[in-house]
Amino acid sequence: MSKDNGKANNLSTHLVAGGVAGCAEALVCHPLDTIKVRMQLKSRHRAAAANTSKALGNTANIVANGSATRAPVSNSFVGVGVRIVQREGILALYKGLGAVVSGIVPKMAIRFSSFELYKSWLRDPETGNVSTTATFFAGLGAGVTEAVAVVTPMEVVKIRLQAQRHSTVDPMDVPKYRNAAHTVYTIIREEGFSALYKGVTLTAIRQATNQAVNFTAYQEFKAYAKKLQNVDELPSYQHLILGGVSGAMGPLSNGPIDTIKTRVQRTPNLKGESGWSRIKTVTTELIQKEGWSALYRGITPRILRVAPGQAITFMVYEKVKGWLESLKENGAQDLASNYE
Repeated sequence: MSKDNGKANNLSTHLVAGGVAGCAEALVCHPLDTIKVRMQLKSRHRAAAANTSKALGNTANIVANGSATRAPVSNSFVGVGVRIVQREGILALYKGLGAVVSGIVPKMAIRFSSFELYKSWLRDPETGNVSTTATFFAGLGAGVTEAVAVVTPMEVVKIRLQAQRHSTVDPMDVPKYRNAAHTVYTIIREEGFSALYKGVTLTAIRQATNQAVNFTAYQEFKAYAKKLQNVDELPSYQHLILGGVSGAMGPLSNGPIDTIKTRVQRTPNLKGESGWSRIKTVTTELIQKEGWSALYRGITPRILRVAPGQAITFMVYEKVKGWLESLKENGAQDLASNYE
């Protein structure tokens, strides 16, 4: 059981601290997210066709030149990253970053403020303690709230941008979606506003499980570390470690949901097809054509993306929040001294 410290941080504190933390996390970890999306969108049949084409090309090079001009690149997350850079330029790893950054501030503000709000509702009215179960449900609520308010449309735009295979260094290679704003405009014009909320159910489930596991693990680890060391505050490096460990737990619990969600959000629905029908169709085709293991495709880069991302987020959030609280306390003391 964790104990609430009773401090009511207002929205501005969560907004600034969460926004700074989110921007830092996005800038550092976004390339891994792009690789994860490409791996999730890469079907087995497409990979086989690509490998066959590559083999034929290498055979032709051997016949013509006596040796292959380029060694084949593996389909591991490192290989996919190398392939993206080779074919599209290093900036291609940051496709969709604008959509992520533009949504990071409200996303983090909603995540942390709603978590604290739900926690306050679930707090024991007599002792003021927040049980582990209450923390878990507060995390569930925070995940659903951020998914509906920000994450779903942001990820639809991000995935459409990341899924494009075009060179970022060739000015003549003009993609369908040029940037985040143009993507939103194009989606609404061609598919309607509701298309921005494609996969909202799966996104809400993913975010809910992510934040429930993430916040519960982090809060419990932090409380245990404080008790073990007999301190009121932990150093930043410990927030970094605890955030990384707790952050790795979410992807392991909901990897299949994230893969199906990515496939659903990539393409428009067929005419007359409902959201649930689309989810069922995508899931069935994925399992039948590519096997159950395809549900966990991209899990390695996702863990490598989410775990350090959560580590950075919690470390920066705790640090900035501490600074803001200190500034407010000092400001209040100065104001009080002026009236003495």
